[in-house]
Amino acid sequence: MTNREVVITGVGVVCPIGIGRTPFLESLQTGRSGVAALPELAETEVPVKFGSALTDFDAKLYVKPRKSLKVMCREIQAGYAAATLAVEDAGLDVAAVDSDRFGVVYASELFYGELSEYTEIYRSCTVDGEFRFPAWGSRFQSDMYPLWMLKYLPNMVACHVGIAHDARGPNNTIVLGEVSSLLALTEAAHTISRGVADVMIAGGTGSRLYIAAGLFRGDSNLSHRADAPEAASRPFDADRDGMVNGEGAGAVMLESRAHAEARGAKILARFAGSGQSCEPRLDGRPPTGDALRRSIRRALEDAALPAEKIGHYNAHGLATIEDDRLEAQAVHDCLGGVPVTAIKSYFGNLGAGGGMCELVASVLGLELGEIPATINYQRPDPACPVQVIQEPLPVTTPTAMIANLSGTGQAAAVILRGD
Repeated sequence: MTNREVVITGVGVVCPIGIGRTPFLESLQTGRSGVAALPELAETEVPVKFGSALTDFDAKLYVKPRKSLKVMCREIQAGYAAATLAVEDAGLDVAAVDSDRFGVVYASELFYGELSEYTEIYRSCTVDGEFRFPAWGSRFQSDMYPLWMLKYLPNMVACHVGIAHDARGPNNTIVLGEVSSLLALTEAAHTISRGVADVMIAGGTGSRLYIAAGLFRGDSNLSHRADAPEAASRPFDADRDGMVNGEGAGAVMLESRAHAEARGAKILARFAGSGQSCEPRLDGRPPTGDALRRSIRRALEDAALPAEKIGHYNAHGLATIEDDRLEAQAVHDCLGGVPVTAIKSYFGNLGAGGGMCELVASVLGLELGEIPATINYQRPDPACPVQVIQEPLPVTTPTAMIANLSGTGQAAAVILRGD
């Protein structure tokens, strides 16, 4: 069994605060929020009418051939674009890569779809103001777009990316909520480390903005700060009142160090280790944060690093009262006074795509020697004993730990090194 060093050579982001490395980085450096009122929700009865949307995203600029757009929902389009940007950022000549040793692992989730796609069918099943359930099955089959299913299969992101870049190696999809991106990165890195591939695209894409998704999840854990949406996502702040929903995608190019050096690629960071754990939510008992503690400690062990060698911790930072308290206590217990940044303060919860966008922020921070700050952090919460970075912080120890949690109890942590 081999154990090859894995490095990151390119990044791609399709995010509410910027599409591509430069706009994304500029937003991080200037503290620009991507959260705003959502015009499409203005006339609805949903209680929260703001979030972070991809307002400037044009999939036609990235998806080729364009006819593929017919079988791509918005999340797939964003994920595909992020992968394309990562390949370009890495300066990778796909034609020069052994396609059998080039693979893809993507984080994905349940894609709910646009309500407009179901509206006419719903109306055709409604008689005298009453919806007739028996009519739905036949109407759906006869009236729905024939390739509708292909637009919403979670594994189609990795499939489209693999086809576009002639990546014929391992191709996989991770669907496990907000931890999916870090798990996808870990699986892709391990694939290279084991010697199965030389090059892997690891990415994640998601959206929590669909009305159907909102109706399913409810609004009890959302911020209701409608008077100032840009300040609504406030990780670890004493005045936080809930998370903000958003949409977006991120991707990184992974290579074995030997492959990257042979083609003269610039190495942005290297994968040092990871840890995963789960704290099952049984019998309605509240979470304790133990899954995150175990993940942090396992990542440190995997990377053979002591806690004091972590330069910064890139938090899940959901901005809900209880989740932030549990995360902060776990970080304090395992990493002491490590500097903490929370990138969700810029764009909220992007579902399966959030972890990768957050990781890209740390990669760029290691590359440029400056850790991105947390915005909207104004009043420390005694229940959250962490050292939140309020201004960009120079990198003194070139290592980063990125962590994510899921609502069903999973936790994942990844360590990157810039040296």
